[in-house]
Amino acid sequence: MSMTDPIADMLTRMRNALDRQQPTVAIPHSKLKVSIAEVLQHEGYIESYEVVTRDKYPTLVIRLRYVGGRRERRSVINGLQRVSSPGRRIYVGKREIPWVLSGLGVSIVTTSRGVMTDQKARQLGLGGELLCKVW
Repeated sequence: MSMTDPIADMLTRMRNALDRQQPTVAIPHSKLKVSIAEVLQHEGYIESYEVVTRDKYPTLVIRLRYVGGRRERRSVINGLQRVSSPGRRIYVGKREIPWVLSGLGVSIVTTSRGVMTDQKARQLGLGGELLCKVW
């Protein structure tokens, strides 16, 4: 069965794993998903990621990040929201990139120079497709 929105699937798998406080989540591999994981790691939302080849299909394994002790443990990611979708692409200019929680969260934008955060896109003066918001 084909998947219509792989990025939404990635975010949903991460959201479900965070709700169950799982240490890792496995996601089917793609270059765009690896780029998103790289941005999330750079911003401190996840601990690490790696591409593992089991059988013949590569899988992206993301190690989620939690804070607090054993009883007060909570995830660093409080919310994940898909903005653009295959049926409704959302493109923004450099001045239209939205702020997430007044700068406490990040928007992930795919530009002509790759996948990056909203802040980096504003610094470089680039717009692009608004993939998702993370806070």
